[in-house]
Amino acid sequence: MPPKKGIAFGKIGSFGQLSISTQPATKSEDSGFGKFGKSDEEFRVEPTADVERAMGFQGFGKNKAAPVKNFDLESLVEQSKQVARERNRLKVNEVVNSIEEEVTEDMIGPTPPPQKTESISKESEKSKVSSAPKKSSKLTTRTHSDDEDVDSSDSDDDETGTYIPAALEVNLNHGTKPVSALSVDHSGARLISGSVDYDVKLWDFAGMSSSLQSFRTIRPCESHPILDLHYSITGDAILIISGTAQAKVVDRDGYEKAECVKGDQYITDMARTKGHIASLVGGCWHPRDKMEFLTCSQDGTCRIWNVDDVKQHKGIMKSRSQNGLRAAPTSCTYSRDGNLIACACNDGSIQMWDHRKMFVNTSVLIRNAHQSGTETSSIVFAYDGRNVATRGGDSTLKLWDIRQPKSPVHSAGDLFSRFSMTNCAFSPNDRLLLTGTSFQKGESGGKVVFLDRNTFECVHEIDVPKAHVVRTLWHPKLNQIIVGAGDGNIHLYYDAAKSHNGAKLCLGKPKRIRPHEMMSTVRVITPHALPMFREDKPRSTRRAMEKARKDPLLSKQPDLPIGNKGSGGRVATSGSTLSSYIVRNLGIASRIEDEGNPREAILRHASAAAANPYWVSPAYSKTQPKPIWAPENNDGDEEPEAKKGKLN
Repeated sequence: MPPKKGIAFGKIGSFGQLSISTQPATKSEDSGFGKFGKSDEEFRVEPTADVERAMGFQGFGKNKAAPVKNFDLESLVEQSKQVARERNRLKVNEVVNSIEEEVTEDMIGPTPPPQKTESISKESEKSKVSSAPKKSSKLTTRTHSDDEDVDSSDSDDDETGTYIPAALEVNLNHGTKPVSALSVDHSGARLISGSVDYDVKLWDFAGMSSSLQSFRTIRPCESHPILDLHYSITGDAILIISGTAQAKVVDRDGYEKAECVKGDQYITDMARTKGHIASLVGGCWHPRDKMEFLTCSQDGTCRIWNVDDVKQHKGIMKSRSQNGLRAAPTSCTYSRDGNLIACACNDGSIQMWDHRKMFVNTSVLIRNAHQSGTETSSIVFAYDGRNVATRGGDSTLKLWDIRQPKSPVHSAGDLFSRFSMTNCAFSPNDRLLLTGTSFQKGESGGKVVFLDRNTFECVHEIDVPKAHVVRTLWHPKLNQIIVGAGDGNIHLYYDAAKSHNGAKLCLGKPKRIRPHEMMSTVRVITPHALPMFREDKPRSTRRAMEKARKDPLLSKQPDLPIGNKGSGGRVATSGSTLSSYIVRNLGIASRIEDEGNPREAILRHASAAAANPYWVSPAYSKTQPKPIWAPENNDGDEEPEAKKGKLN
């Protein structure tokens, strides 16, 4: 074999050392294949020229010969101010031109002399300020025409933001049991109500007439009372909280979409069960996520669910008492931004968790918020997110600041309530707080109490006669107050000028006659028939309907039942018994008088039977003795000889 030749590699150095060698590369027999890569001569190129040509600049680093540019800040500020003044002047000229065009279009006659631009610009600014919406809610807005018709007291209320739209009232009848749940969608188009009579009714303001009837009634949870109802943020789903351990989600028309799973009641650790094992007490939707909702139960947990997957909870929070034992929640809610989850417990505590963290420890904890052993029926966040209001079962209403939760900001007492569903709510402008009360012995009815948020003084009261106030709701878009009473009625309070849609839509509509309530008769039009066969056109539809209603054939009146003497019914036309009715239908023309003497009815056919015997007599004609009929005893006092007693 030939000897192995070694492969000699060239020198590998740094980029700066590539141009050191000046000797040309020569082949040597002992060097094998020679050097890989380019030779040193090929590397002897000016690198800066190619880079400058490719990247588009003339040199690396700073050019020391070039003079340094100095910036004058004052001149730049003056230049920007001049540009701003010019821009504002152009805007003012545009506004002036537009105002002049409007004036010339509406004005008849010669044009007035031109005004100064400053006065016109001031007038336009005033008009802009007057037409700009205020930062407060719609309750405080008022026009000049309204001020003339309203008292000075109402104007003062508007200025302070304590005006309450309760001038007019409309009543909706849900049933006879207390209305325990109310909810209105965010657009204000539909209202849903639930009661302890297990029924849920859906009301549509736009489709409802002055008859004030609901368009659908459902019973979603069989024989369980309805405790809470909530529309989702988009209004396409409704959360139903009942006395069962499973919450239900139905669509806008009341058809079921999802039902939460029930947990295993034999497992001690509630985190290992997929759902609640005890009856629900509250729930609500996430304020920004239409797929997430929250429920709380007497099993001591609050669970987060997803509508698409209700076979297992999404998150769980355990409420604990001060000694570490289980504390049953009585109500729960989200904050306005959805970052906090708050629940009130039966030990009087208020516990809050951060939705963005693990639900291990509470972020806000108020131990002795209310009296221990009472049911805190409601907890709600203010619109600004700083304060929380709680309605306690100890006849109190308290306002808390989540930044300083050691003591309540304000507290109001003597607010008696008999129901565990009594809630509280904030007004749309966040200046009032309202809740309902139940009446005690000696009082005429419940009340809706309005308290000032800053001072907690009673601003106004609405009396609900002969009924407890269970649910209260102030819708921000409708600007109407909806109250669920203990007698099964729903009271809607509104103002003709400041409220929008809602109850105002249905009051102006006439009562509709439903198709199944209207009698319709088919009219045959015969223009070429003789007058004696021609059908007259009814002048009044109402009179024709009343006439058709009285006619048993046109109204398809069913047969009346049999009376005491068998008259007026279907069977009584042929007799008072079923046999007489059957005989009548078999073809006997003569009517059978069942009320007469049966002996006379039989003897009536004796002569015909003797003259023409057909059934029994021919067989026994030779052997049968001649019958001797006993004479009829007309006198009731004398007894026959067979029944006379023997004389000794």
